[in-house]
Amino acid sequence: MKVLVTGGAGYIGSIVTEQLVQAGADVVVYDNLYQGHRAAVHPRAAFVQADLADLHALHETFAAHQIEAVMHFAGNTLVGESVQHPFLYLGDNVRNGLNLFETAVKHGVRRFVLSSTANLFDRPRQIPISEEELINPGSPYGESKHILERILYWLEQTKGVRYAAFRYFNAAGASETYGEDHNPETHLIPLVLRVALGQREHIQIYGDDYTTPDGTCIRDYIHVIDLAQAHILALNVLDQGSRVYNLGSGNGFSVRQVIETSRAVTGHPIPAIVGPRRAGDPARLIASSEKARRELGWQPRYPDLHSIIETAWRWHQRHPQGYGHP
Repeated sequence: MKVLVTGGAGYIGSIVTEQLVQAGADVVVYDNLYQGHRAAVHPRAAFVQADLADLHALHETFAAHQIEAVMHFAGNTLVGESVQHPFLYLGDNVRNGLNLFETAVKHGVRRFVLSSTANLFDRPRQIPISEEELINPGSPYGESKHILERILYWLEQTKGVRYAAFRYFNAAGASETYGEDHNPETHLIPLVLRVALGQREHIQIYGDDYTTPDGTCIRDYIHVIDLAQAHILALNVLDQGSRVYNLGSGNGFSVRQVIETSRAVTGHPIPAIVGPRRAGDPARLIASSEKARRELGWQPRYPDLHSIIETAWRWHQRHPQGYGHP
């Protein structure tokens, strides 16, 4: 199968591309390198450096490569930034998604896998969070993903599109070759590991008075390879119908647990300083992945926090400056 991966030079997209190539797919990566890295593109994938706002480049790419399916990871992804700059998310993310979907459909593509988000569930009624949970996006970023899901729903009704949307929680870890390198970095595990690398003096804990066992927020971490495998499993069964999944490990780990586990993995003391809460942080977010396990036969290979952090640490040790330097 010939698969277009938008955002394939980014963290998740690069590892999905790697896993697709290893599974025998013919992959084309489409990325403007605004957040991605050229060094993160698998050498056996074709690469197109272009923006989704560029309709001419999109049409040329679909025509030249005879694309059969699309995995869409490209877009602005920072929750806090989306609150400060809502038009960037409700504008660019939606417009560019529409450009991609419309161009793909014009070229006969009817299979899509969408990178959605757990930010669709701002204040869930039940934990773990199932697919039946009320959708109430927690930010313009979450709203933009919800809109893209709804667009795909209507393309299914009107154009015969088949799609899978994955609402996933905190992707973490690394493969042997590709890892997490954001600027700015906002994710907890790479920030903690930067302390162990000597690049930060300490890690900040935002509040320790939540209604959790140790007072710090609890989140669900899913290994990025497990996440990639779920996407590939879904792609292979789209002919049986569209589907939506929440995706996580099903286990919750607190901020303090992440820090303690990172100390054990790295052997570094990793000083931590407690500060005030951040606005809008729920105490606990954990996914139910029962539907994906049941329907796709998905089985995480990295279900525990130690193995997730261990793979991330190995990559960061080999790439202390990320993709900027060897």
